Amino acid sequence: MTPVELENLLDHAQALKAETQTLELKAASQGCPARLYDTLSSFSNQDEGGIILFGVDEQHDFAPVGVYDAQNLMKHITEQCNQMTPVVRPVFTTLLKDRKVFVSAEIPGIDLTDRPCFYAGKGRLKGAYVRVGDADQPMTEYEIYRYEAFRRKYQDDIRPVTQAVWNTLDNDRLEQYLGNLKAGRPNLSRLKTEDICELVGLTRESTPTLAAVLLFGIFPQGYFPQLCITAVSVPGTEVGQLGPEGERFLDNRRIEGTLTQMLEEALAFVRKNIRIKTIIDPETGKRADREDYPMTAVREAILNALIHRDYSPQTEGMPIQLLLFEDRFEIRSPGGLYGRLRIEQLGKVQADTRNPVLAVAMEALGETENRYSGIPTIRRELERAQMAEPEFRDERGTFVVCFHKELQMSPPQNIEPVTDQICGTIEDKLLHFCTIPRCRQEIANFLNIKSVPYAIMTYVTPLVEQGLIALSLPESPRSPKQRYTTRQRK
Repeated sequence: MTPVELENLLDHAQALKAETQTLELKAASQGCPARLYDTLSSFSNQDEGGIILFGVDEQHDFAPVGVYDAQNLMKHITEQCNQMTPVVRPVFTTLLKDRKVFVSAEIPGIDLTDRPCFYAGKGRLKGAYVRVGDADQPMTEYEIYRYEAFRRKYQDDIRPVTQAVWNTLDNDRLEQYLGNLKAGRPNLSRLKTEDICELVGLTRESTPTLAAVLLFGIFPQGYFPQLCITAVSVPGTEVGQLGPEGERFLDNRRIEGTLTQMLEEALAFVRKNIRIKTIIDPETGKRADREDYPMTAVREAILNALIHRDYSPQTEGMPIQLLLFEDRFEIRSPGGLYGRLRIEQLGKVQADTRNPVLAVAMEALGETENRYSGIPTIRRELERAQMAEPEFRDERGTFVVCFHKELQMSPPQNIEPVTDQICGTIEDKLLHFCTIPRCRQEIANFLNIKSVPYAIMTYVTPLVEQGLIALSLPESPRSPKQRYTTRQRK
């Protein structure tokens, strides 16, 4: 960071009057803060890292107070960085402004295989933190396990289920699967059945694995009661809202069985609880039925949840959740994103596979292509149905797929150049829409503009410059994780 960039960041922090996902403010006018470990850990544990800006007093209306001694401050910050595991290497920048000195420490995100970064004095379980908004929160034991699982390449789908026995498996379906595997593989056909099962991960030392139980078990939930799907239809837009007769749910079901059976029953539940509109073509008079959500997209999303959820012992008490609201459909699966994959890369890059045995088996059973086509199919089907882009969220160990029933706004396709009168109307609607943090694509969908850069440059950037909309990542304005939020007017 150059001194000019630091000055811009200082001005922005004072105007924003808030910390962010990647910005922490410290006064340091009377000495070095005694406890930076939490922020050093949380910034190191996120891909984009973060910046600690010293010389701004958050407790006194974000006043620019300057630091007590820049050289001594950097020395003490480095001492705290050296007590982290792995050691944090900050990049310092200093600025003299209005006879006051300001210091920034850029904390780089460490490689995924080295995470979590933690304070050595507390140890890995108590000294590791994650950034949530503007706060540093202790990592859960599961979040720490996720890094360990990726680093050591744990395969939880092939862990042996010691209490399982062969007579609790559907042998007919198992034989059909093994026949599919042997087809076109003459070398595999030469092996005995028990050797093939060991080779493809259905057994470990003759004991059925979790994959075998989930794929061919007569009743898998006898061993793992919560490895199921809970599906509810809610009479409102949030869980807890009651219907006109005081009902909490319009429909509520626990879906059990093998992965294939759960997929089929989950689709049946969705079909039962969504509306089907009848549309008459005014030119041809032909009738067409349109569902709230395209079922091909729904199937891909549920299938992805079943195959790619986390099946580790830490999450075996957490079911997949299907939630049908009045305005959206959500699928929540335990585990979050796996490995190095980021939200913006979904469907665009080949990702690490958390459960490779399950993925290959479902391909052999004809349920999936296993070609990383699920997300592109979801996007294509929603676009074909003229619906908003799917929303993907990684919420600290839970991966969420959300389909919005309809676009938030449907103005004419071709928006005329913005005049003062029209700009005022669009401005008010956009400010109201952004009372909830929105990403670029959501704003473009709201404005019904296909070009996302054009939508942001033409309608959002002027509001940001006027101080009416705030950036969640002001120091990284082009970040794909950027969110836009309306400031509260005084």
